[in-house]
Amino acid sequence: MAEINISLIKELREKSGAGMLDCKNALTDTNGDVEAAVDYLRKKGLATATKKSNRTAADGLIGIASNGKAAVVIELNAETDFVARNEHFQNFLSQIADLALKDKIETVDALKTASLDGKTVEEALTALIATIGENMTLRRMQLLTVNQGVVATYIHNAAMPNCGKIGVLLAIESSGSVERLSALGRQLAMHIAATRPESLDISSLNEETIARERSVYAEKANQSGKPPEIVEKIVEGSLRKFYEQAVLMEQTFVIDGENKISAVLENVGKEVGSSVKIASYVRYELGEGIEKKVDDFVSEVAKMSAG
Repeated sequence: MAEINISLIKELREKSGAGMLDCKNALTDTNGDVEAAVDYLRKKGLATATKKSNRTAADGLIGIASNGKAAVVIELNAETDFVARNEHFQNFLSQIADLALKDKIETVDALKTASLDGKTVEEALTALIATIGENMTLRRMQLLTVNQGVVATYIHNAAMPNCGKIGVLLAIESSGSVERLSALGRQLAMHIAATRPESLDISSLNEETIARERSVYAEKANQSGKPPEIVEKIVEGSLRKFYEQAVLMEQTFVIDGENKISAVLENVGKEVGSSVKIASYVRYELGEGIEKKVDDFVSEVAKMSAG
């Protein structure tokens, strides 16, 4: 019998898209013949994901799991909203979110190798792809935890509990009332979903972003012909307005329409008798950053007719 080594399993995995264990079993049953093993996997429906792997998966759902002091958000992509509404797809997302929370898993790679009902998550996903018939991608995830305080969550456009199109996690550190912090956290998470802040505070804003904004404002102000000292004041004023749009702590709270987020935290801190600090936040919007392929059926038909 041929030796079934790691390089052979890797070769079959790249050709078939099947899980490591399935590849090993297929090679064992075919005496190490890679091509025969591909056929073996295809017959079992485990290699069908390969043909779908080059198709863009930009739809799907954002899933969240939380327990109060920890929460995880995961983006699981599919090709169409039809599959995102599939019960098996939604249940799988809920299962892996719960698993990631329970085991405090922090990366996609670690989640893929975690055990789920006797398989790895990656193997379970490959089987789901074969069953449903669309490409799917476990794209990204993040875990937030606090020692004292709460991790609040919010799902927008929910397709089912804890699964939707936008997911937000917000870690609040405080020794104040958990009930009050949870209520505040949900409101702030809703605010983040609506306003898309680029950073938590000014100091954590990307320096290149600030330099680019400053350059644009300076060029505009210089066109006015005003003295340099006036130009500088105009630039600084424009930057402050930019911060009020891009930086969470500088934004006006959408719930009351008056106070900055920084002031809201300070006021609640006085109310609960403890400082209230946003340690971090995560905002995932389904498909953001994925370049979607758009098929222009009418144009294709026109080309065929012209030919």
